[in-house]
Amino acid sequence: MQYDARFGAIECILFVSGDPVPIAQLQRALQLTDLEMQSALESMDALYRKEERGIQLYITDETVQLVSNRKYSDMVLALLQPVQARSFSQSMLETLSIIAYKQPVTRADIEAVRGVRCEYAVSQLLKLGMIQELGRKDVIGRPMLFGTTDAFLRHFGLHSVRELPRYEAYAEEDGSQDTESVNAELDLIRPNQ
Repeated sequence: MQYDARFGAIECILFVSGDPVPIAQLQRALQLTDLEMQSALESMDALYRKEERGIQLYITDETVQLVSNRKYSDMVLALLQPVQARSFSQSMLETLSIIAYKQPVTRADIEAVRGVRCEYAVSQLLKLGMIQELGRKDVIGRPMLFGTTDAFLRHFGLHSVRELPRYEAYAEEDGSQDTESVNAELDLIRPNQ
């Protein structure tokens, strides 16, 4: 596998952006077809991994971003000693796990599973960018629908919600799920701290 001239353009755009870049926008900027864009990203990702570079590609269904290589995280931590990221409260984790598995979901849907109100948890998750508004449900009152974001995927080290542990494996036989087992889902995918 050799370095492709397109890699430099992709790398430059991702570096300057710093944030996740929608693959469709990157594709338009480089004037590539879907197949060419997918091939370039896959080849670039494989090359970076093979060479164990300090930066890697983080590709989700919709975006791509340059990120640091986890292999070197201990050295980075030793140098920078960053402040620990704010942890999620129990109610936020329970709410987030319900949204992740049942999305799109309304507040009423979340409250039906948790058995308690969820306005605060939902508002905090929106502020943190873990969830987003997806539109309104077509029922009386037109309640807001929520779903997870790319920030949620990156935080938990996922590339797609399809990588979540199987929901059915933890659901009770009658099809319901209590908050304890819902929260167990996120414990399985919580990044090492």
